[in-house]
Amino acid sequence: MNVDSALPTFIAESRELLREMEAGLLECEQGSAGAEAINAIFRAAHTIKGSSGLFGLDTIVAFTHVVESVLDRVRAGQLQLTRELAAILLECRDHMEHLIDAVADGKLGDAQLQATGSILLQRLSALTGGAAHPAATAALAAATTSNAADLWQISVNFHSEVLKNGMDPLSFIRYLTTLGQITALRLVPRLPALEQFDAEACYLGFEIELASAESQQRIEGAFEFVRDDCTLQVRAKLPAATEVAAEKQRDARSAKEIKASDRSLRVDGDKLDQLIDLIGELVTAGATTTIGVRAAGLTHLTESTLRLARLVEEVRDQALKLRMVQIGPTFARFQRIVRDVAREIGKEIRLETAGADTELDKTLIESITDPLTHLVRNAIDHGIETADVRLSRGKNAEGVVRLNAYHDSGSVVIEVSDDGGGLKRERIIAKAIERGLITDGAALTDAEVYSLIFEPGFSTADQVTSLSGRGVGMDVVKRNVMALRGTVELDSQEGQGAVVRIRLPLTLAIIDGFLVGVGGSSFVIPLELVEECVELSDEQRSGDSDHRYVNLRGTVLPFIRLREMFAVRSSASRRESIVVIRCAGKRIGIVVDELLGELQTVIKPLSRLFSRIRGIGGSTILGTGQLALILDVPSLLEICLATRPLANAPPGDRQPRAAELTN
Repeated sequence: MNVDSALPTFIAESRELLREMEAGLLECEQGSAGAEAINAIFRAAHTIKGSSGLFGLDTIVAFTHVVESVLDRVRAGQLQLTRELAAILLECRDHMEHLIDAVADGKLGDAQLQATGSILLQRLSALTGGAAHPAATAALAAATTSNAADLWQISVNFHSEVLKNGMDPLSFIRYLTTLGQITALRLVPRLPALEQFDAEACYLGFEIELASAESQQRIEGAFEFVRDDCTLQVRAKLPAATEVAAEKQRDARSAKEIKASDRSLRVDGDKLDQLIDLIGELVTAGATTTIGVRAAGLTHLTESTLRLARLVEEVRDQALKLRMVQIGPTFARFQRIVRDVAREIGKEIRLETAGADTELDKTLIESITDPLTHLVRNAIDHGIETADVRLSRGKNAEGVVRLNAYHDSGSVVIEVSDDGGGLKRERIIAKAIERGLITDGAALTDAEVYSLIFEPGFSTADQVTSLSGRGVGMDVVKRNVMALRGTVELDSQEGQGAVVRIRLPLTLAIIDGFLVGVGGSSFVIPLELVEECVELSDEQRSGDSDHRYVNLRGTVLPFIRLREMFAVRSSASRRESIVVIRCAGKRIGIVVDELLGELQTVIKPLSRLFSRIRGIGGSTILGTGQLALILDVPSLLEICLATRPLANAPPGDRQPRAAELTN
């Protein structure tokens, strides 16, 4: 195994184990952890220590071994995992993460980092009554001061030609005694069958334990002149020999606890993205083939192309599932954020999560983490009251921030809510009038008032804190969510709390689309948002050009014409149709000239030149080679519902408000 090439995998796996360790310790700190959580914490530390030893990362091995010893006593019932002990173990976990980061940056020997580790272990030992084994503590001191292990394990197998090349294997063994003390030596002969024995060949191998303060490179240098004639492995052997028996017992207990090996495979993200791109091209090529077969009238190939299209669709779906990951690990990271921020500002707050098994595209999860972080911090700082205020209002002293995720109408909805004081409508209106955003808030609905929170620079905070209050953040949240073809909305009840609801597509790569035509242009609407298609009657077409709503079976349906919105040049069509869209619980209509049917759509992002065009979320190449624009339905929804009331509408008619469009 090439150690250097395996190091990135070690770093990635260690960070994952540290996240599991953090989640378990937070659970323990809250007093709700059982034996399973404690065992998981121990296994994480044990695995990191063992893997670090394979790479000769002695500082990590020594530090983690002390932590592991404490956890082993907790697991055996010899030590109680109190809130104080869980807190310092969390600090130790953080230091382990810093050590892993130092490995990634090539700065593991940083003196300040080592000093911090020693201080942490002293605090841990003081709290646990010296629970850390003296031998492990000594190993840590050795690793910290000399960055070398006390004991080295050397395996050397000399090749058969070494004697013929004039080399004496024993001379290299004797040279090792100048670097330290050989504490164990075992001969490992490789004798062939008698008829194959060559008296001039070498069949010697040795297993050596060397106590030395020298570096691994220095020890390997002892075999420099024979490196081409031997197989050599030098690794640190930790913990010390006095702890080998105890270590074997711990390994046996961990082995019993580990479940059957999972069959997961770690795949490089870039390779997965390349696969998705290639499948996207395959989708386009398949559509081109189908259109060509139909145009040529090759009926005997029609069935084959249909089967090919179904297989391509199945491959597409399976490939997209590879990028689908559960949001639970992302939610789990916020346990630590809530704990640390709440302590910083002196509030009692806990985090509750739901829908951890909800899946969405890995790219979306990575992109949504920062907006969620801001929303959670905002809920802690502005939403949740202090303990005395909550008690005076008849609430529990401990506030609650909730994260929830679920699927809805082909989208993923993520909610950030709290049981705090909620938003104050009049205060928001006053601030908006002061900033010139509105002139009068009396006619605004609650949803329209709360949407002002997302205006750039808007804040109702009395004072600026280290967390928020400068009016920077909520507008960025909305902008980032809309960049992911999503929507964000806010509901609140004064005195009871608030909820921010983010709605996102399942994936950003390939979607099922509904193709429509306007003039000579083609547009694609995400199929999961299409509710129905209705022909626009002559009476509705011949109405006033400002008429922007129709009566759809007794309900008011606002609509927009793509021809007018994008200034598409075309002669008046003999007929027009309304595509009824449902998005975020609201319905609008999109008037088009032609309904061209369903298709698989490979989403291509727009260049920066067109990134600010409202209503367009991307582009795709049709099977004919033509370009089609993918509609950004959330933006169209905003544009449609922002249309001003009609001046010449019949008495009692007006542009419906967003609340009235929710069915």
